Amino acid sequence: MTNFTVRTDKRTEFVKITSLVAKCLSKSSVQEGIAVVFCPHTTAGITINENADPHVLSDMVMKTSELIEHRDPRYQHGEGNSDSHLKSTLTGASETVIIKEGRLQLGTWQGIYLAEFDGPRTRCVYVKIIKG
Repeated sequence: MTNFTVRTDKRTEFVKITSLVAKCLSKSSVQEGIAVVFCPHTTAGITINENADPHVLSDMVMKTSELIEHRDPRYQHGEGNSDSHLKSTLTGASETVIIKEGRLQLGTWQGIYLAEFDGPRTRCVYVKIIKG
């Protein structure tokens, strides 16, 4: 297993990590198998989405913030980041990508992203390359 860190700049943002995951794959020399990308934080997640049009990411930030408000007086969690926990639950903590001929099998318009919901922070991402 390998890992890397990502520094986020905003409270909510999506940071493209595809090249960092690909670097972990190239270090492994695995040609066929899967890559599991995991975020061990309860207020961030991992997702796969559009990598060509940056408006998709800004739309995701806008809409998740509308759907799950940052300050809701009904939240009971005392740290003030209940919205971040809810958003990370919707996004999920991991993604699995097929490896074929030594490359991540992503669609033409897909990229792997760290979804930050409680930044700015430094986040750790684990990548497990499984041969098979």
